[in-house]
Parts: sequence; C-alpha cells; structure tokens
Amino acid sequence: MTSAQGPLAGLTVIEICSTIAGPACARLLGDFGADVIKIEPLEGDNVRQMGRHVGEVSLYAASLLRNKRSIALDLKNNEGRDIARALIARADILVENNRPGVLERLGLGYDTLSAENPGLVMVRISGYGQSGPYAARPGYGAICEAVGGVRHMTGDPDRPPARVALATTDYLSAVYGAFGAISAIHE
Repeated sequence: MTSAQGPLAGLTVIEICSTIAGPACARLLGDFGADVIKIEPLEGDNVRQMGRHVGEVSLYAASLLRNKRSIALDLKNNEGRDIARALIARADILVENNRPGVLERLGLGYDTLSAENPGLVMVRISGYGQSGPYAARPGYGAICEAVGGVRHMTGDPDRPPARVALATTDYLSAVYGAFGAISAIHE
C-alpha cells in the first residue's frame, strides 16, 4: 500500500454502511487521503450488484468503493463484533447508515464505542435522525425525495411526480456528513 496523500492523510475512517449515502460519505473522506476501512457483510454490500457491470465488477460499486480497504465481518456474532470494535478503537471517524438502533443492538453504539475511543467522531446517516417520531421509518433517498417535496418539483404538471434521475438526497447527505465529520475533527 502506498503512503496516503491529501489533507486528510493520517485519519482513519471505519465505514459500516450500505448502498449509497454512507459509502459516498466515506469515499469523499478517502478521496482526500483518509484511510477508509469498509466493514461489509459476508455477502458484500448490495452496491456490488447495482448498475452496469464489466465482467463481474459493478462500475457503480467501483466508484463508491474507491480509495477504501474492505473487510467482510458478520456483526451478528461475537468474533465479528470484536474485530469491528478493535478497528473502531483506533479510528478517528466512524460512518454508518443503518436504521436507528441497529448498532446499539449490536453493542456498537456511540456510548459504548466512545468509552473505548473518546475522540471518536461518529457520522450517522438516516432518513429522519436517530430519535423522534419518524426515526423508525425507512429512509431511502426515493422516500426522502418525496417527503422533502423534491419529487413535486420534477416532471410534468399533468403527470404524477417523477423520480429524480440521480441519487441526489444520498449524495447531498454524503457531502454534509463528510463536512460535519471534518468540522468535528477540526474542532
């Protein structure tokens, strides 16, 4: 592995994410030099099946997974969680985009992790936050587009709202998540 370069060189980021928003956030950090280690399930992130493929490789996944190292762990068993905790204990930033409460049920919530690593910055990307009346609702980009009114602004007036052709809410969440993480590190 070559020596990392860029303004974030020296930072370690652990990613426990799937699909787009979280992986795009961690990719941005990696693009600027952070060492990103993606923890994915044994079967791999679903993004590996998305979009056009060249042979067995998803081009979309190649974009979202660039500048990352990867480890496949079963976080539902003790050994997988122990390895994840050891990695997170040495990290500067943890990026996750699971449903609220998932990491807590696995013993990987912020209270537990920050007790072992007091300087840990945790980026949590979810549709409606970690608490509140909508927290348990699904929060994929398409749903957030509709709730946020973005779909009302697209398409033709005589037809139902159209889907935005790009995962806009995912990418905006990724940028704000990365910006927030670096702001917290700087602070």
